[in-house]
Amino acid sequence: METQTVEQLRAKKCLPCEGGVPPCTPQEAEQQLARLTGWRLTAGGQRIRKDWVAKNFMAAIDFFNRVARLAEEEGHHPDLHLEGYRRVWIEIWTHAIGGLSENDFILAAKIDELPIEVKS
Repeated sequence: METQTVEQLRAKKCLPCEGGVPPCTPQEAEQQLARLTGWRLTAGGQRIRKDWVAKNFMAAIDFFNRVARLAEEEGHHPDLHLEGYRRVWIEIWTHAIGGLSENDFILAAKIDELPIEVKS
């Protein structure tokens, strides 16, 4: 996978993936993550994750609702987690290939555009 700017990623749309393609290597993933703010590799380099602390419970839920709408538009669905009442984290990977694809970075770049009220 070629490393892309955030703007290039945001200009793309996630494409259906039914498997049969190799996942990104950890090196490719690290190079792409260097262009995204706050995302990191997890699960042995097979997933990416980002954490936020929302202002309150409703701010967390509002953010999840925005992420859900985006995920439906893109046809690519992340794992959404809420711990306590405002600690939010999202984990993304391409289930069909058991690792990371370009879609994951496209979705991460687009999630970063969504507003979230954070704890001040």
